[in-house]
Amino acid sequence: MTTPAAAIEVSGLTKEFGGLRAVDRVSLSVAPGERRVLIGPNGAGKTTLFHCITGTLRPSAGRVSLFGREVTRLPEHRRTALGMGRTFQISNVFADLSLFENLALAILGTDRRKWMMHRPVAAFDDVCRRAREGLELVGLAHRERTVVRLLSYGERRQLELALALSSGPRVLFLDEPCAGLSPSERQRISRMIGALPRAITVLMIEHDMDVALGLADRVTVLHRGRVILEGTPGEVQANPEVREVYFGHV
Repeated sequence: MTTPAAAIEVSGLTKEFGGLRAVDRVSLSVAPGERRVLIGPNGAGKTTLFHCITGTLRPSAGRVSLFGREVTRLPEHRRTALGMGRTFQISNVFADLSLFENLALAILGTDRRKWMMHRPVAAFDDVCRRAREGLELVGLAHRERTVVRLLSYGERRQLELALALSSGPRVLFLDEPCAGLSPSERQRISRMIGALPRAITVLMIEHDMDVALGLADRVTVLHRGRVILEGTPGEVQANPEVREVYFGHV
């Protein structure tokens, strides 16, 4: 029986900025359907690693593969076409458009019909249907006509999750999806992520340890750009080195 290719395969990935090595020979493998969480103190290199895997930054060395295909030098939009979806630390939406318009534009952005400027979005029944389904999935269907700038920060995070899912990704990269949220909002986002089908592989950066360890199948710990431990949530919690570098005590 053939073993399926890893959803994400990173080998010897390095990223340097002048004399600073932000990511230092990182290797990791994430199985299809897995929930993997990256943790580590501020400055550990987590977001830089994300940028290199998703194509926002080109690594200084190393290789990146998605589902067995090397993508190290492919631009972001090509990786998206291969099944990659992503959210960012900083809110990245069109604040003066409605929720529905934001999602419809995201869906059209991955469709060849985006060049058909003479037709309104309402003419594409399937796009409208998918946009409404996406808002329903994250609990925002009742606000589809609301202008984004009127949303709470937590609702913006919900919209960003819908945007990341709009292209039907096979692998989803979430960069601190619960950052800046209230406890109730963190619980809501965590439940949404936990309810995603296992057909979607999730790689997530998260500082909230309750959220991170509650969602993870496996955890990768970064410190000073290097992987210092990889294991189950229980193994990570019990490790003295992790407690020292992440929590500040043994």
